Amino acid sequence: MIEQIIDALCNGCRICDFACPMDVLYADEESGKVSINYPDDCMTCFNCEVVCPTNAVIVNPIKAEKPQAW
Repeated sequence: MIEQIIDALCNGCRICDFACPMDVLYADEESGKVSINYPDDCMTCFNCEVVCPTNAVIVNPIKAEKPQAW
């Protein structure tokens, strides 16, 4: 699941936004910076992390924690 976009590294190129097949990311028109809009919709495809030229996107390979047995 997508964890974070490091604002200091994001250059506003929006490549990650275009690469996301689930429309998880949102690019602010004024600042050009990208933010995570719908993290639960992330299918952990790593497209955004792979295409980011500044390594600003961090994706965790674990979609969700396993439920605990009672």
